[in-house]
Amino acid sequence: MPIYQRQGKTPNKRHIVFRQSNGSLYHEELFGTEGFSGISSLVYHLNPPTMVKDHGKPYSVRPEIAVEDNLQARSFLGFEVAPENDYLKSRKVLFVNDAMQIGLASPMKGTKDYFFKNADADEMLFVHRGSGILKTMFGSIDFEYGDYLVIPRGIIYQINFTTTDNKLLFIESHAPIETPARYRNQYGQFMENSPFCERDFKLPHSLQTHDERGEFLINIKKRGLIYPYIYETHPFDVVGFDGCFYPYGISIFNFEPITGRIHMPPPIHQQFQSSNFVVCSFVPRLYDYHPQAIPAPYHHSNMDSDELLYYVDGDFMSRNNIRQGQITLHPGGLSHGPHPGAIERSIGKKETNELAVMIDPFSPVKITKAATEIEIEEYYQSWRMHESEAI
Repeated sequence: MPIYQRQGKTPNKRHIVFRQSNGSLYHEELFGTEGFSGISSLVYHLNPPTMVKDHGKPYSVRPEIAVEDNLQARSFLGFEVAPENDYLKSRKVLFVNDAMQIGLASPMKGTKDYFFKNADADEMLFVHRGSGILKTMFGSIDFEYGDYLVIPRGIIYQINFTTTDNKLLFIESHAPIETPARYRNQYGQFMENSPFCERDFKLPHSLQTHDERGEFLINIKKRGLIYPYIYETHPFDVVGFDGCFYPYGISIFNFEPITGRIHMPPPIHQQFQSSNFVVCSFVPRLYDYHPQAIPAPYHHSNMDSDELLYYVDGDFMSRNNIRQGQITLHPGGLSHGPHPGAIERSIGKKETNELAVMIDPFSPVKITKAATEIEIEEYYQSWRMHESEAI
């Protein structure tokens, strides 16, 4: 995040003597990714963040690949992912390539008894159902239906739900997840033509310093393995921080759609970017207002990326018989477009209430066994027209 934050107690200069009331030093930690050149924060702990007391045997959470190479339009019923009590066990990876993993989770409970650290990837959680609090050493973020939560790589967190019927879409990215560069000026400020701005972000609040010793389980994910580590001090023993590296949230409902006189291409819906994919938000909006406009998207050749569309709510005008939580995969290499009848149905309509999240990976995704268990096998034939629809 390019938005500078300063919370709690910090010294007036970096890397200088900063003492606690008992005379001992606070422990300064530079926290960031991309070496020493990316965005970062300086964090001040009561104790060294290195006090490992014990560790357990790592176990694998690597997904089982069912389809290595795919050139078939597919669809999956996301709400059929079974609920699990444990947050980590609930996370089911459905699609994977060298840059990212994409999956769904239906956790009934959070991480009350442990902490989680993804040492491999930035995480993005989209909250389709549920509400709660994301807790980190930077403070708390309250979340609810429609929120994106972006948790940069290496941040230890706990997630607590106030509900039991929770549905999450998640992305794990090996490169930083950012807002689109074209929305920001050279100084990092969001420009007037951006569909969201600084006011829309949910930033960490209520920094709470935990001065506790004991045994604190942190499950650390690295290269598809979970390493259980026991630390001697509470990981949220921070008294203050400043910088631009921290988790944040933003609601899909705060994305202000860009519209035009005739149909606009999908990049106008973009909300996030990484080096190997983009994420777009389709939100309620007015349709095109040329008197002869066709609001439905035109057929287009999918050559540069796969396209994954996660349906959240409303009536998605270009697809027939779509349910909440359904995911469609249109692979790079096949043209695709609206379902039969969708183009004609769209003509003359003034607005749409659709809500969806689109993920475009620039490298083809592999499909996991967990995905095949919720697949609609005949979806690839869904563009066939009945005689009554042929014109």
